[in-house]
Amino acid sequence: MPTVFQEGQYTFIFFSSDRGEPPHIHVKHEHRIAKFWIAPTMLAKNKGFASNELNQIVHIIERNETRLLEAWHEYFDS
Repeated sequence: MPTVFQEGQYTFIFFSSDRGEPPHIHVKHEHRIAKFWIAPTMLAKNKGFASNELNQIVHIIERNETRLLEAWHEYFDS
């Protein structure tokens, strides 16, 4: 489960079993986790985050879209 980066309280990770799916990122904090498609940024699953937190996370993902896509392709295409 590689960590791509952390911002504030949020950790942005891939699951190595996600090969074969479109690019996405998992975001976790404590016992909460959500899955977002990267481009365009869309919530796929949410377990525990409030809507205001999800909005914050969307903004973080959008600001880091290039970084996330590069990390995705570097990890899964090699």
